[in-house]
Amino acid sequence: MQIRVRCGCGEAGCPEWAIVEAAFTFTVGYHELAGTKVALKKPLLVLRKKKTTAVAAETELEVIGVIRHKILFKDRPKALISKPQVKEKKTLPLPAPAAAPPPQSS
Repeated sequence: MQIRVRCGCGEAGCPEWAIVEAAFTFTVGYHELAGTKVALKKPLLVLRKKKTTAVAAETELEVIGVIRHKILFKDRPKALISKPQVKEKKTLPLPAPAAAPPPQSS
């Protein structure tokens, strides 16, 4: 089965995409990853499937973009929390003692 790949924008006109672009620092929850930008040996194409005719065998792939670089994370994630936070205990104020009833006169 042949699948034709066609790019209507020309070789130099395809938009360039990156796999991850977050200023080379990626934060997930309480973990932080630092990475470097690396060129791929072979560029990757981002494709969209298009049906050309009603026949199921006829399928075309449209080039949406080209990925030429990736972000490489070599080290283990760095924990952003160094020690657990301890909550302070709240103490409730003691109720004021009840005042003695006034003396009754007879």
